[in-house]
Amino acid sequence: MTESGRTAGPRPPSTLHDVAREAGVSLATASRALNGSTRKVNELLRQRVLTAASKLDYSPNLSAQAVARGTSMTVALLVADIADPYYSQIAAGVVGEADHEGLLVTMAATERDAVRELDLVRSLRGQRPRVMILAASGRDAGPTSDALAGELRAFEANGGRVAFISTDELPFRTVRLDHTTGGEALAHALVGAGYRRFAAITGAAHLRTPGDRLTGFVAGLAASGLAIDPDRIVRTGITRDGGYDGMRTLIERELGDTEVVFAVNDVMAVGAMSAIRDAGLVPGRDVAVAGFDDIPTARDVTPPLTTVRIPLEEVGRRALRLALGEAIETDELPVPIEVVLRESTPVRPR
Repeated sequence: MTESGRTAGPRPPSTLHDVAREAGVSLATASRALNGSTRKVNELLRQRVLTAASKLDYSPNLSAQAVARGTSMTVALLVADIADPYYSQIAAGVVGEADHEGLLVTMAATERDAVRELDLVRSLRGQRPRVMILAASGRDAGPTSDALAGELRAFEANGGRVAFISTDELPFRTVRLDHTTGGEALAHALVGAGYRRFAAITGAAHLRTPGDRLTGFVAGLAASGLAIDPDRIVRTGITRDGGYDGMRTLIERELGDTEVVFAVNDVMAVGAMSAIRDAGLVPGRDVAVAGFDDIPTARDVTPPLTTVRIPLEEVGRRALRLALGEAIETDELPVPIEVVLRESTPVRPR
C-alpha cells in the first residue's frame, strides 16, 4: 500500500537507459555489452553492465534490436508436419546447431500446403529472422513457386539467409537428400533377400519426396526385371493413419501373391503393420513391410522395421551451417544413406 492507501501497480520494465545509468557507462557501451556487438567492450565495463542488468531485471527488446540491426537472433524452421518424427529429428539437429551459434529457433508447419507455406514465409520475413530453413516436402513446380522464390530472394537481399532441405527446385542453398538412390538401394536389397512380388503405399503425385523414393524403388526392381502392378500402388496421406488406410486398401483388393509392401516413410510403414495385424495377419511372416528414414520407432516396433537410414539430426545441423555460410567440406555433398534390413523383411528361402 502507498501512503495514500492505494495499491502500487506493477513496476514499469527497466530500460537500457536505466542499465547504463546504474552501471555508470554510456548508452552505447551498455548496448554493445548486452547485444552481442562485434565491437569489443572492456571486460570490467561489460561485467558492470551485466551486474546492473541483473539487478534491474532488464530484458532486451528483441523486436527493437531486430529493427535496428535488420535481423534478429532467430532461425525460422518450416516443416511439413511437426508431429512427424522425420521432421522432429531434423528440428533437433537445427536446434542443437543453433544453440552452438547462440541462436533461437522458431518452427511452423506448412501442412504440405503450398499456399500456407508462402503465407508463412511472408509472415516470417516481417519478424526478420537471421535464417530461414525450409524442410517441408518438395512439390512439383506450381502456381506459388515463383512467388515463393521472390519472397526468399527479397529476404536474402535484406540480409537474411535461406537453406532448403531435400529438394533443389529453387536456386538456394540445399542439403541434398538422394531419395531416388535410397529407393533404388532398398529395392536391390529386398530382391537380394529373395523377394519378387511387391506393393507400395505412397503420397500424392505432386509431392516430390515420396515420388522420388518410389521412382527409385521401381527403377531398382526394373534392374532385376521386376515391376509393381499399378493396382498394387496406393496413394494416401503421408502419415501413420495414411499408411494404415493404404494397407487396408491393398488388403481389400486382395494381396494375392504380394510378398512385401514398401511404404515411402516409416510412419506409414508402422500404420501398415497395424492394418496387417488388424486383418488377422502377421507382419514379416504373412507379408513383409519396409519403410524409409529410420526414425527411432523403426527399431522398437514388432517386428523391427526394414528401412533406409538418413542421419536426420545431422541434416538439420548441415542446413543451419550452410545457411550461415559456415559449412564444412562434407556439407556440400549429398547426405549418405544406408539400407537397414531388419525382421520385418526376413530373408526368403530360394
